[in-house]
Amino acid sequence: MVGLQILKRKRQVPASLVEAFKGLPVANISDCMTRMTAAGSRLRPMHKSGYLAGPALTVKTRPGDNLMIHKALTMAQPGDVIVVDAGGDLTNSLFGELMTATAVQRGVAGIVLNGAVRDADEIGRGTFPLYAAGVTHRGPYKDGPGEINVPIAIDGMVIHPGDLVLGDADGLLCVPFDSAEEVLAATRKKMDAEKQTLADIAAGKLDTSWIDATLRRIGCNPEPQ
Repeated sequence: MVGLQILKRKRQVPASLVEAFKGLPVANISDCMTRMTAAGSRLRPMHKSGYLAGPALTVKTRPGDNLMIHKALTMAQPGDVIVVDAGGDLTNSLFGELMTATAVQRGVAGIVLNGAVRDADEIGRGTFPLYAAGVTHRGPYKDGPGEINVPIAIDGMVIHPGDLVLGDADGLLCVPFDSAEEVLAATRKKMDAEKQTLADIAAGKLDTSWIDATLRRIGCNPEPQ
């Protein structure tokens, strides 16, 4: 039944690809995806530090209810990222210290929650990657409905089960399963280009001619009058 279903994940990005992406700046990966995909600036890291990378185990839940998140924790495989569409509602927290401890014990790679958390001090002192939209002390309901391993969306970013989910201090990004190899190659190429740019900056050789060229193209005289 729609709204009450728990499905099996049919595919997921391989561990080799997850490892290849780990540590790459999310901003650079985003640029290589033409800056068209983002999970919204509200979702911020609640943890102290730590890179997030892993295949998505998706959850769609009613705002304020975390029954299906508890179920997802029992289903998660080591390295999974549990990604929760809770509608962005911040009325009730859906994740806290005890659930974080459970996720760590099961080897979950991280949590993405379009909703609120509590126990913010405890989470904030740790390195378990946890992204959320806000904090509130008021706890959740545990009645459903909800769905597991269905396509979800967070601020327009669509996540399918098994897609690659990445996160650093700049925010979150989903790389579609079918595009991961292509995006990785493009990101590595961009990283090499940026290394050269940094070397040019250090040597005082940075080419800034594009600035005046762009100003002329849009009809602005680049020379101060």
